[in-house]
Amino acid sequence: MNSPLKVSGIDHVVFHVKDLARARKFYVDFLGMEVDHERSWQCFLKCGSQGVALFEVKEDVHAGSEVNHMALRMANGDYERVKAVLESAGIEVFGRRGDPHCIYFHDPDGHQLQLLLPEN
Repeated sequence: MNSPLKVSGIDHVVFHVKDLARARKFYVDFLGMEVDHERSWQCFLKCGSQGVALFEVKEDVHAGSEVNHMALRMANGDYERVKAVLESAGIEVFGRRGDPHCIYFHDPDGHQLQLLLPEN
């Protein structure tokens, strides 16, 4: 079936967060994303040509129930160095069954993130 619509990429993913300042600091200062624009209750970030939007909410955040995970491609780095950086920041790193060198972790609100390292 030929669809008249063709998606060319993902513009942004939205995460609900309890503390916008804490989430912004994590994604900007720790993961190196850049602020595109923001308001008092939301912050749109850029990572390459994709975006992540953080929306502060008053209700409980159910991280992982609305999205399984977001995979972020790394510009550089190797497994041991990236894992060490995360762990030195107090972040628990885990892999997946059959791929112990896969890097998964959670942001401060419990959203699961995956880092994809460059191919060697």
